[in-house]
Amino acid sequence: MYEYDEECLKAFLRNQSRLFDEPVAETMEEAEAFLEDCMAVVVDSIGEVRSFFEEEGVDAAGMSDEELEEASEVFVIPGGRYLIVEG
Repeated sequence: MYEYDEECLKAFLRNQSRLFDEPVAETMEEAEAFLEDCMAVVVDSIGEVRSFFEEEGVDAAGMSDEELEEASEVFVIPGGRYLIVEG
């Protein structure tokens, strides 16, 4: 099980409406439980986001780094990391 730090949880809570019509979490504890349930992944670079998508069968070859960052399931975390949540 992955542990999500405070920055990950805050980024998810702040931006969950990009991926879901209604909030799925309102507190840090709810956010952590939700991310654990859906096995969200934290990666250290946009290159790792691209690799993750390719491993999952998503054709990201024609996408720019900016387009990857704007994907609804990608949450930018301060410090250059990314949280990937498959809804």
